Amino acid sequence: MPVSHRLARRGFLSLAAAALAFAGAPAQAQAQAFPSKPIKWIVGYPAGGGSDFLARTIGAQMSVQAGQPVIVDNRAGAGAIIGAEVTARSPGDGYTVFTADNGVLVYNPALYKKLPYAVDRDFAMLGLMARTPLVLVAAPSTNLKTIGALMEQLKSKPGTLSYASPGNGSPHHLAMELFLSRSGLSTMHVPYRGAAPALQDVMGGQVPLMVVDTSSGLSAIQSGKVIPLMTFSAKRLPILPAVPTVGEQGFKDSEAYAWQGLVVPASTPVAIQERLSKEMQAAVGNEGVRKKLQEGGWEPVPSDSVLMKTYAFAETKKWHALIRERGISLD
Repeated sequence: MPVSHRLARRGFLSLAAAALAFAGAPAQAQAQAFPSKPIKWIVGYPAGGGSDFLARTIGAQMSVQAGQPVIVDNRAGAGAIIGAEVTARSPGDGYTVFTADNGVLVYNPALYKKLPYAVDRDFAMLGLMARTPLVLVAAPSTNLKTIGALMEQLKSKPGTLSYASPGNGSPHHLAMELFLSRSGLSTMHVPYRGAAPALQDVMGGQVPLMVVDTSSGLSAIQSGKVIPLMTFSAKRLPILPAVPTVGEQGFKDSEAYAWQGLVVPASTPVAIQERLSKEMQAAVGNEGVRKKLQEGGWEPVPSDSVLMKTYAFAETKKWHALIRERGISLD
């Protein structure tokens, strides 16, 4: 290659590199200046619940780290679909974040024929925050003390027992359906509008069974108001060491959790996504935050966007197959 051509080529490459650096400079500068005003954290559930507690606990620490207020905005309704739609339509400037749980990201696309959002199109995942284990419990009036006794009764008297859940399509509902599918047993589902009224009726003996999450049902278990029969966790829970897991009953790939991650509108610049992800992970990893979450029945599982995407993909494959098999629909 002639010297003149080599010099021209070097000059072109230098200009290209400079152009790329110049193009990236505004984004880097924007990320360095971020945040310069309060961040709105949308929660798709009412104030006072487990999701609200999680967001406020992590958000308070993020506010300290970032030097700007993190304000929780409860947009409850329709299984967090309202909050998801508000987020999807918000500006992608980093000042709107959203608690996205497995209902929003995994279940709803299979349960509804039409949604006002599309997971891949509208959201950028920042990372997982925490999950709450699920526990199958029985009303004391049933005299059921073990999972073996329950399975024997369901086999000998199929259809005689029913189970409550916080609602159709909830992690609690689908965890029980997964267990019934794996075991070949059957029982009737009684959906409620929320965990509190469902648990109240189980404690009172109106409904014999329920899957509860530890963030809302642990106190009822520890006080003896319901009897824990089995957890849906991969390992026995330190808070319930005597309660066997679903895997111990011989049912593989049957673990289930209610989990939550953080997302932003998909148009949010990557540099700001990365900044928010790091702030969230640092907040969840804070010793005081971890302790508070654990006391509230949550297992902190901070992760980056890559791990969240991988986990959500695996969950989608697993639960969509179950939803199709059981013919579950919310339309």
